[in-house]
Amino acid sequence: MRAALWLMGLFALAVAGAWLAGNNHGTVAVFLSPYRVDVSLNLVLLCLGGWVFVLLLVQRALSALLSLPREARRWRLQQKERAAHAALLDAMGHFMAGRFLRARKSAEAVLDREASLSAADQKLGHSVALRALAHVMAAESAHALQDKALRETHLTQALHEAGQATGADRQTLLEGIPLRAARWLIDDRDARASLDQLRQLPASVIRRTVAMRLQLKAARLAGQPAQALDTALLLTKHRAFSPAASQSLVRGLVLELLGNTHDEKALEKLWLSLPTTQRAMTEVATEAAMRLVQLGGSAVQARQWLLPVWDSMKAAQNTWDAVAMQRLVRGVHVTLVDVNALDARPWLARIEAAQQAWPSEPHLQYLAGMACQHHQLWGKAQTLLSQAAKNLQDQAMRRQVWCALAELAEQRQDVAAALQAWKQAAKAR
Repeated sequence: MRAALWLMGLFALAVAGAWLAGNNHGTVAVFLSPYRVDVSLNLVLLCLGGWVFVLLLVQRALSALLSLPREARRWRLQQKERAAHAALLDAMGHFMAGRFLRARKSAEAVLDREASLSAADQKLGHSVALRALAHVMAAESAHALQDKALRETHLTQALHEAGQATGADRQTLLEGIPLRAARWLIDDRDARASLDQLRQLPASVIRRTVAMRLQLKAARLAGQPAQALDTALLLTKHRAFSPAASQSLVRGLVLELLGNTHDEKALEKLWLSLPTTQRAMTEVATEAAMRLVQLGGSAVQARQWLLPVWDSMKAAQNTWDAVAMQRLVRGVHVTLVDVNALDARPWLARIEAAQQAWPSEPHLQYLAGMACQHHQLWGKAQTLLSQAAKNLQDQAMRRQVWCALAELAEQRQDVAAALQAWKQAAKAR
């Protein structure tokens, strides 16, 4: 639309000019004694316009001629700037390709070229950021080459350059460089120094995914499962891991935290602080129950922790694998130490009901047999343990079954059966 309007305007201007020139009969008289020259007004106007056009061309030519030195300086600055940027790109490319020595030399070339520009009083607008990034790349390469002294030298210079930056570049550099330094400290296995480095960052930076990942690695390396667990939960909330990876990570940290608890009260406090989803994990519930019994805690309390997992097992027996079943059976068996407790008989009924609902499951045969032995139900115990001894694959559980069968045989004074059971127990090592 705009082009059409311009075209119409040009046509109108041409028509108007032709009409004015055709109807303009004026003349210009030029007196050159003793002569008089009469010239058409149209010719005078045309000559005047041509003269103005020539003057403009001459002015532009003079301006271009006088600006040649300035343009030459600008061209040289541009070439040096491009060379510095090309060296920085080379450093990044060599670093990604694993050529760390070349990457360091390219980063140092960036610093040399920028220094030559500054010495020639040709400073770039982003020279501070360029120097800082070059120092970071040199430090990265030195870190990959295990040259800690050179790495720390370039890190100090990068932080110094970042402190001289202004605006958004200053904030970005002062946030990014310490994050790289924290990662280097993790690679050096200096987890505490890495955590101290991360604590110095602003709260807004700590909440970023990359910072939380570094904090998680440093906390695990420093043996601080509580802090690692809190960070892992935040990362899970931000969907930093896949659901399976998040569950495995959280489960491992909770198990580590349970294993580092050496007090009954502290264990109960830790258990209450866990969310329901984590307490419903088979590994977590069984480890907590076994740890509570090991620390001298209440077996009744331990069985209460295991009850939700037991109910979920009963509700979905076909989806439980052998490993989860074995782990749950071990946890329940450890808590069956007090047959006089108020919930001892109800638990015996639960175990027998589960075994009858799944009669071919060797782990439930083992658990039901052990429970019957604790409650002095010798006949049931003998039958169930004999069935479990034929199908159990775990050597530790097979050894416990044969030991229990040997004790039952000694109780009924069957010496031959007892010796045979003890022999089988000795083989299951």
